[in-house]
Amino acid sequence: MISRILFVVVTIWLAAVDVEARGGEWITLENCRLLPNAANDGDSFHVGVNGKEYIFRLYWVDAPETDAANPARLVEQAKYFEVTVPQVIEVGRSARAFAGDKLSEPFTVTTRMANAMGRSHIERFYAFVQTKDGDLGEQLIANGLARIHGTSAAQPGASSSAAERQKLEQLEDEAKRRKIGGWGMSGQPSSVASATPQPFPNASHSISVTPVPATAIRSTSKSERLFPAKIDINTATEKELRMIPGIGPVMAARIIAARPFRSADDLKKVSGIGDKKYTKIRPYFQ
Repeated sequence: MISRILFVVVTIWLAAVDVEARGGEWITLENCRLLPNAANDGDSFHVGVNGKEYIFRLYWVDAPETDAANPARLVEQAKYFEVTVPQVIEVGRSARAFAGDKLSEPFTVTTRMANAMGRSHIERFYAFVQTKDGDLGEQLIANGLARIHGTSAAQPGASSSAAERQKLEQLEDEAKRRKIGGWGMSGQPSSVASATPQPFPNASHSISVTPVPATAIRSTSKSERLFPAKIDINTATEKELRMIPGIGPVMAARIIAARPFRSADDLKKVSGIGDKKYTKIRPYFQ
């Protein structure tokens, strides 16, 4: 009798562990709204629904970083798109703007509340997001603004995740062919997206390719490719400043202490920045 009770208890416990690992059953949240937050980017954002705040991270896709806080990840993303690091940051910023536009109207989130980790005090969960134009992850891939990467899952009602991956690969191949988003840069000065939106014809349903405003990217030297595009002298973090060749912790602290600047031209007024150093570091600032 005791062994039978123990068996039942263990079975229930294992089932509970399995549900937790999977993140539970699918739930659908309607009429979600994007909440303004500096941490929002192309694939992860703060969402308000039913009086609560959540952070959701898209399944399947990874939009590039929007700043230099994670250099190793930026290099990895730049290699994927075969562009420079400054250019992939521009793709990330375009992805953030694109997602913000798509989420400007009420949208639907489908999630199992599986933990997506993150650095916020608010727990982050993986999810599929449906906008009026379709699945947001698919739209990012179709516009060349994200890579196929990260945690995968079969959409609710789908038999497996294989069909979703195949669809995403088709969308990515088409984006490459049309040279839009990150695929239109190829390590050279270029616009972030193409000029004319067109639907992707071979998917099971049309995916709207909606280019964001084109952003000109200057050519970069070999050393500059490991650093962000031009940064704001008055808002750059110490970490961002120290990534610039010739700026160490002491110089970064001096620059921060000398703020605000009227423009980066005033760098010459900072102690220790002579003509030679100024010439070297000035191109990295707006």
